[in-house]
Amino acid sequence: MRSADLLVAAAWTSVAAAIALFFASGGAATSTGPSGIVTAAGIVAGLAATDLLLVMLVLVARVPLIDRTFGHDKALAAHRRIGKPALSLLLAHAVLLTLGYGLSDGANPLRETWQLLTANLDMTLAYLGLVLLIAVVVTSLVAVRKRLQYEIWHLVHLVSYAGVLVAVPHELSAGAVLASGTPERVFWIALYVLAFGAVLIHRFVTPLLTSAEHAFRVEGVEVIAADVVSIHLRGKHLERFGARGGQFAVFRFWTARTWWHAHPISFSSAPSRNRLRLTVRVLGGGTDRLTRLPTGAFVSVEGPYGVFSDRTRTAPYLTAITAGIGVTPVRALLEDSALEPGEATVLLRAGDDGATYLWDEVTGLVQAGGGKAWSMTGHRPRGVKTWMSAAAVEHQVTLRRIFPHLLDSDVYICGPQSWADLVAADCRKAGVPAYRIHLERFDS
Repeated sequence: MRSADLLVAAAWTSVAAAIALFFASGGAATSTGPSGIVTAAGIVAGLAATDLLLVMLVLVARVPLIDRTFGHDKALAAHRRIGKPALSLLLAHAVLLTLGYGLSDGANPLRETWQLLTANLDMTLAYLGLVLLIAVVVTSLVAVRKRLQYEIWHLVHLVSYAGVLVAVPHELSAGAVLASGTPERVFWIALYVLAFGAVLIHRFVTPLLTSAEHAFRVEGVEVIAADVVSIHLRGKHLERFGARGGQFAVFRFWTARTWWHAHPISFSSAPSRNRLRLTVRVLGGGTDRLTRLPTGAFVSVEGPYGVFSDRTRTAPYLTAITAGIGVTPVRALLEDSALEPGEATVLLRAGDDGATYLWDEVTGLVQAGGGKAWSMTGHRPRGVKTWMSAAAVEHQVTLRRIFPHLLDSDVYICGPQSWADLVAADCRKAGVPAYRIHLERFDS
């Protein structure tokens, strides 16, 4: 089972436990008659939705155990997959309770909705939370998110924390489901404390302590290509930072032009005792401002994160396939890996000669370890679903031809998302087990 599937299965197991607790605590006794059945269904939908929302918070809290076990990208994938069912259950909760109460009172749905909305402040806040969570799901749709600036999207998701919190009062005051003194009330309060405690500790407290301990400062900005720069950072006691080559962190550069924008960036070299190097490509206004960072600027950091490192290796050989700026974590991975002679084989991919970022460094690292470095330059052929260049397709190049030890390798892939997905699919088709394919994307 894939990691993301395992996380989703665990989420639904927790939902089943929450529903079982409801029925074990007397919920079945109230589920009689049409109004009682509809109302009970609405309560169950609400409990399931709340449980899933809290699970979603834990998945994006960057809990170290989850990050090390599954990887940040797998946790995010599970978070996104749970989002739509959670919203559907939340909507069902509102609709079914409105219908159930309407059947009990003999009121029409519109009137019942208005009565619920204006009944008290707790119910008004509950409806506000529903609106906020709908906004989060809508902005998460790929077509919409591509049109939003990252910081706006991120702000909406921060607001979602408030959307979950404002629903708490109505859960404790409306009805007797979570009445004072019941095991359910204790269970749900504990669940809220766990979820929001994880977010508070790992998204806010730990980054503050990490940034204070290591006191990162910009040491300089080096131009690598017309649209790529390396940012050199200096810090203290980085042996305690715990970063490995191939991982990433979320950096915030505290200048007047950049303080409001957080950037998830891979390390482009293995961290040393007091220095880090990041290499970024200019993809918009946010990254463009990073090219003009002043020396000495303070940098706060969340992380390090990710399982894209030598720690995940299980096979005797290492295969790496990169494209564009995706070369940066692979370059750091190679530097930080304990490689025996001939263990590593790397394929560097670029659409043209202007995108060969850090290729000399990667080639030098591979050759110094007795491995092989290949390059593939050129655009993909039109009308063909492939990650290879038109020339490679024409000459019927295959993964097995490039990597003779492919089936005895852990494969590390980094590049644009759609391109990397094609590489991963090709690896699976060639017979590489899914657990040996490491393709990690980072996000907040």
